[in-house]
Amino acid sequence: MNRAQIFEFFRRLAEDNPTPETELEYGNPYQLLVAVTLSAQATDVGVNKATRPLFREVHTPQQMLALGEDGLKAHIKTIGLFNTKAKNVIAMAQRLVDDFGGEVPNSREELITLPGVGRKTANVVLNCAFGQETFAVDTHIFRVCNRTGLARGKTPEAVEAKLEKRVPAPFRLHAHHWLILHGRYICKARTPECWRCPVVDLCRFKRKVLEPPRRRGP
Repeated sequence: MNRAQIFEFFRRLAEDNPTPETELEYGNPYQLLVAVTLSAQATDVGVNKATRPLFREVHTPQQMLALGEDGLKAHIKTIGLFNTKAKNVIAMAQRLVDDFGGEVPNSREELITLPGVGRKTANVVLNCAFGQETFAVDTHIFRVCNRTGLARGKTPEAVEAKLEKRVPAPFRLHAHHWLILHGRYICKARTPECWRCPVVDLCRFKRKVLEPPRRRGP
């Protein structure tokens, strides 16, 4: 895509959804950090089911430490890899208390030093909790960027670097959410719903699905 096409791409997504938000539920930056950490290889729906009762009693790293690893496991046992995630969340809470006064840091360099926090998780927290212009490249964004020609790359880091260069100023803050939602609900992995895509004419994907699959009879 050229510069004008990229601007039009985001203009249309913004027109459809002017104020996109993460589908993870949280009440403060710490809860967001926990939710994003738990969401690796899990659905937002599944994470929200587990964290609703958890977040009613845990608002801070100190409260997470008081709950303890076994208590946390009881809340998140329906989430994949819950044993490893519980260890990381407890270790993360300890680091936040020991090194950051119980507060979530607002820099990528500090966030990625926390147990269980990689670049993608840090970018989500910086964007959603602190309003920073970051591009957290998950599987949806990776697929959308490579399919459409918006920002092709062989790794998430390569796609992120291209997004940093190509996304125009008016759309940088919310671009992450528009791309995730577009990939989750329209530009799906197996059967992209090109027939209802608002940017289909800008997309470079060659195997467009321009008609919905026919439903089989009873």
